[in-house]
Amino acid sequence: MRGVRSIKVKAVKKDTLMVTVDVGMASNMGYCTTADGRDIKPFKFGNTREGLDKLWSIVVVNKKRFRCNEVIVGYESTGPYAEPFVHYLRDKPVTIVQVNPMHTKRVKEINNNSPLKTDEKDPRVIADIVRLGHALSVVVPEGDAAYLRRLNNVRERHIRERTALLNQLQQLVFIIFPEFKLVIKDIKVKTARRILRNYTTPDKIGDLDKDKLGEEMRKQSRGKFGIQHADLLIRLARETIGVKEGVAGVAMDIHHILMQLEVADGFVAEIESEMKITLTRIPYSARILSMKGLGTVTVAGLMGEVGDFTKFRTQSEIMKLAGLDLYEISSGKRKGQRRISKRGRSLLRKILYYAAISTIRKNGIMCSYYIRLIGRGMKRTSALVVIAKKLLRIIHAIVRDDRDYIRDYGSPKRMVIQKAA
Repeated sequence: MRGVRSIKVKAVKKDTLMVTVDVGMASNMGYCTTADGRDIKPFKFGNTREGLDKLWSIVVVNKKRFRCNEVIVGYESTGPYAEPFVHYLRDKPVTIVQVNPMHTKRVKEINNNSPLKTDEKDPRVIADIVRLGHALSVVVPEGDAAYLRRLNNVRERHIRERTALLNQLQQLVFIIFPEFKLVIKDIKVKTARRILRNYTTPDKIGDLDKDKLGEEMRKQSRGKFGIQHADLLIRLARETIGVKEGVAGVAMDIHHILMQLEVADGFVAEIESEMKITLTRIPYSARILSMKGLGTVTVAGLMGEVGDFTKFRTQSEIMKLAGLDLYEISSGKRKGQRRISKRGRSLLRKILYYAAISTIRKNGIMCSYYIRLIGRGMKRTSALVVIAKKLLRIIHAIVRDDRDYIRDYGSPKRMVIQKAA
């Protein structure tokens, strides 16, 4: 589920009532059992206040009936459908856990050697996994951390939509004016979009005065483009091999896409502004921002995905959350290659990967470390993953110790300077 992070839990105690739920969009299937196998028949309840109240009344009755002191509620991770369910239970005297869908599928086949899937079977399988202690406890992000996660998800979705619009724009321009990219290679720059908005078709561009267009391009691009580029664009427009039939329809489509891009740009800017304001309300955000190369959007994304760095006791926990923990498959004399598990938050890994790229640039805080990794023969992608892991460890240490980032901390050169002082 997108709104939680997880920590491994131990096997269930004897005096614990296990309540497991197969979550669905229209309705859910629940099941109650104990560690020693006493249970009730699976029951159905809806995703409404009445349905969840029905679940809770069944939990209370069976806790008393089986003389249990604790309650564990387990469910399978099923995207957004479990979020209202989890928020309903978070203030109840229960421990909420979730199981990996991959584990559910495998245990289901082990139990009766059949991949059969039914609404009544699934909660029983979830109960078996919880009983063995292979579930993960759920911590629901709250306050500003939850808000940043929502903002981050919304921004990511609109960035994808904007990229799709830009790809469509490039295809349409190629149909009527394939030579356009010889002058302005990147269709998403403001200069290209301004020309397409004001002079959409090659005929209109070809009728322009090169001095007028050149001055317009120079101002828009702040000197990157000039009269020579305008002259070339006009000549190419007059000689274009682009299609001549139905150009008006293509131009209409281009105008519509440009309007959508303006709306998307404005909304993304609004989200990023809100991220910046929200970060000021989180005390340790300034500590993380002290790392050169990590901007507001990156830090907001990291904090939204992690939730609260202070709740992670060890760095291995936060590595598992990101799916950056290592595993290998070895057998007999064969020694497998170590890889990251990727069984964590994919968006968190993406943010860390791009943060790594930002910090390895010239004079970046990870530039020298990256050069050393490449010098050892490590591939570029692998080196960036190593940098991403190091950044996450550093951020965890900064929050844990409540201190700003100090570049080259602990290096021999720095130690000499400190002693001299």
